[in-house]
Amino acid sequence: MKALPADEILPLPDARSFSHVDTWIFDLDNTLYPHTSRIWPQVDERITLYIAELFGIDGLSARALQKYFYHKYGTTLRALIDEYNIDPYDFLDFAHDIDHTDIALDERLGAAIEKLPGRKLILTNGSRKHAENVARKIGILDHFEDVFDIAAANFVPKPDRRAYESFLEKHAVEPTRAAMFEDIAKNLIVPHDLGMRTTLVVPKTADPFREEFEQEAVRAVHIDHITDDLASFLGEGVLPSV
Repeated sequence: MKALPADEILPLPDARSFSHVDTWIFDLDNTLYPHTSRIWPQVDERITLYIAELFGIDGLSARALQKYFYHKYGTTLRALIDEYNIDPYDFLDFAHDIDHTDIALDERLGAAIEKLPGRKLILTNGSRKHAENVARKIGILDHFEDVFDIAAANFVPKPDRRAYESFLEKHAVEPTRAAMFEDIAKNLIVPHDLGMRTTLVVPKTADPFREEFEQEAVRAVHIDHITDDLASFLGEGVLPSV
């Protein structure tokens, strides 16, 4: 995989690339909002605090354990379920108890999503409540048919293939007629293999609260498009001109 230079201009796609799509699938965190909204840093800090309180350890030790869990299991929650049998709903409520003050209304994104022809769904490793709270603040919740969250996936997180298969089955989605938008490159491997049109959403500026691999603009066979401006990408590149 090759990371794109930060200053490279990412061309808008030809609308014909999406002419077959009738289902639009979006990740939530760091995909439907910019990192300046300060949503993910809060969630990340809450997860660290949860671990510190669960094991009675200091913050640095909790942080190291959290990252170990994340890299081994895909999410900290999956590790805590498998190894310590915690109540996942208590964890999610705690982790997503955040301040939504810095989440801005995004009228451009809302208008672009509203105009997409067909169904629109959110597929997230977070909770439904978190997704709905954030999407409502952005001003886009009403444009989505449903949210498929980590509980709906039986707490199996992306990029595990089972998470996508559960989503496709529940919502009767034909993957070869779907498009997936994600902020982490590895989470697009399975969607591409299933036949989806894939788009990687990267930040305009580096996010100091996330690891490098989580935000790099990667060129790979499983990534059809890359954008650092989702609203423009959808509004000017995906929709055919009239």
